[in-house]
This record gives sequence, C-alpha cells and structure tokens, in this order.
Amino acid sequence: MITRTRYQYGSLQPKARTSGEMMWEFRYYEIDSQGERQRRTATVGSLADYPTESAVRKSPEVQALLLRINSEAAKPGAPALTFGAVLARYEKEEMPERYSTSSSYKSNIKMHIRPRWAETPLAAMKSLAVEDWLKSLSLAPKTKSHIRSLMHTIFQCARRWELVEKNPIELVRVRGGSKRLLTPRVLTPEQFCSLPPLLQEPYRTQVWIAGCLGLRASEIMPLKWSDLDFEDRTILVQRSMVHGRGSDVKTEYSRDRVPLDPALLEILLAHRERYHRTEEDWLFANPETDRPYHQDTIQQNHIREAGKDAGLGDGIGWHTFRHSYRSWLDDTGAPTTVQKELMRHASIQTTMNVYGKAMTDSKRRAHSKVVELILKPRKNPESESGDHAVAAVGA
Repeated sequence: MITRTRYQYGSLQPKARTSGEMMWEFRYYEIDSQGERQRRTATVGSLADYPTESAVRKSPEVQALLLRINSEAAKPGAPALTFGAVLARYEKEEMPERYSTSSSYKSNIKMHIRPRWAETPLAAMKSLAVEDWLKSLSLAPKTKSHIRSLMHTIFQCARRWELVEKNPIELVRVRGGSKRLLTPRVLTPEQFCSLPPLLQEPYRTQVWIAGCLGLRASEIMPLKWSDLDFEDRTILVQRSMVHGRGSDVKTEYSRDRVPLDPALLEILLAHRERYHRTEEDWLFANPETDRPYHQDTIQQNHIREAGKDAGLGDGIGWHTFRHSYRSWLDDTGAPTTVQKELMRHASIQTTMNVYGKAMTDSKRRAHSKVVELILKPRKNPESESGDHAVAAVGA
C-alpha cells in the first residue's frame, strides 16, 4: 500500500521573546534523516508586522516554508500554488550571494514582480500576459530585460522543484532589451585630465586609477597594498565592494592582474606616503570608519561637482571613466583582443558592443577624412567645378 504524504498547513501562535517582543511561531512536521517524523518550529515574523494569522500566512517566510515542507505532498486537495510562494522560496534558498546582484534582484522583486504576480496561481502564469505586462512598464528596455531574466531564473528553480513542467518565460520577448536609452558619455583625455586637480585626496588618486586602468569603482574601493606588485609593476584585481559590503569580483574574467605604468606607479607611491593605515591595509580607508569609502557618495559629492566646475556638466560618474578608457584604447590602435583583456571582459562582444558605441573624437576624425576626400575642391577647376563635385556625390 502506498502512503500519501498529507499536505501540511502548519500551526501559528504568538510567542514572547526575552526582549518582550511578540513573534509568530510556525510549527510543522519534517521527516529526518532516519525517516522519523519530527516536530519543528520557526520564527516567521512579528505581530507588529503581521497583526493577524491571515496576514502572517501570506508572508514570504510562511509561503517559503509551506512550499518546502509540502514538496512531496499529494496534489489532490492541496491549495492552488501561487507565484508568490515560489518567489518566497527563491528569496530564501536561491538568492545570489553577491551583494550587488542580490540587492538588484530584491529590488525588482519588491518593486515590480511581487506586486503584480504574487497572488497569481502558478498554473495561470502565461507567456503573453507576462510579455504584455513588461511592455506596460515605464522602464528602460534593458531594465525590462533584467526583470524578464530574473523571472526566467525563478521559473527554472520551480522546474527543478518539480512544481512546473515548462518555463513560460522562455517565450517572453523584450524588444530592444540590449539597447541603452542614452549613449554613454566619453571624455577626451584633455577633459579627463581637468578633473583630478579639482578633487581632494584620496578621491584624486582614485580617479587617476579609474582613468588609467578602467577599473570599476567597486574594484577600486577594496584595493589593498598587498594587491600591488611594485617589482613586476602590476596590480591584482580580485575583490569587489558595494555599499561597504565585500564580495568576489563580477565575473571570473574580472579577476586578473593589470599592468601599472611607471607614471601611475608614481601617483600610487605618493599616495602611500599619506594614506590612512588600517589593519586590513586598504589603499583607501575612511579615517572615520577604517573601512573603504562608498563610491556612490564620492560620485555624488565630489566627482559630479568637479565635472560641473570643469564645465563638463553634471553627468560625470565612475562609469564615464570606464567608457572613456575603452575609447582611448581604440585611439591607441590596440588590437581588440588586447582591449578585451585590459577591460577584463568574458566576451569580445561586450568590449565592442557595450563599450564601443560612443561618439569618440577618433570616429569624428575618421569621418572627416572621408568627407575631405570626396568633397574637397578638384585640383582642376576648369574641368569640373566644385558644385559639380558636390552634385556627383549626391547622385
């Protein structure tokens, strides 16, 4: 005889903590490694956040627990599974560890996905409905593409949990999902060099590093002196930090040694004479916290102000330097394979497509040379007038 696993709803009751705060305690059964049924408890929220049992049962914490403990329950009689329950389990068990990635995912779930789809039965999630919803959002195409990719990832988890057979997001399209609404700003070398003198230390040295190496701001802030090899004249990029939270670099290709020109090395040696020393040996530690600076604050309060003072407008930021660095590599005539390695990209397409579309001076100079060839006055004005030459081009 086959014994069916019964669907568990669990039980909830308020319980006081030692601090006096009233919390909801969720009780359920779980089969242990010996096959024995064991009673479990989990704290799932406070009464302040969830005043009623009905409210706490709809919480992500309870939804995730119910989905996990009922993964082997018989289907007949079980309540309709909602996408909100899948979302809750994904957040609890599958959220990426990298802070910048997880914070972006959590924001998209909170602001867009959960408000629209949390109450929708999983079986009712249809490709066309999701596609129409994405079209209706007042967001950049690239942001819509990120949301679509996240929903696809969540449904892949649902497939692995054997909750669905197909992923409906596979058929969802986002037109122009790889396109930017604004062309990235690129500075000329002269424009860039006007910025550092307007900045105080250590922001000046940080900007020199960004311009000369093309590093991301999240890679500059957590640099340590042990990352520098003065003899070999290289620096190892091996960690990232966003909002004071450290993690690994963006991709495996981002972790690499990059060359240090003697001129940049001089700037770093001068910085070493005055930097704030810490046990972790950070290059750029805030004296008030002994921790690396937050790049967003530097961009907002210092770099953008320097951009205005230099007459460059208010849109200058950390990523402006990375895009400019890619443009300057073009101007040097560096082969694309070398550019890919210096940018530390996994794919040459990223180097060329994402960082290679700005209107640079080199493009303008090349264009002007072509125009000069076809529109310049003829050497023999008697045989063909300048007007005829222009007319010939139009033809």
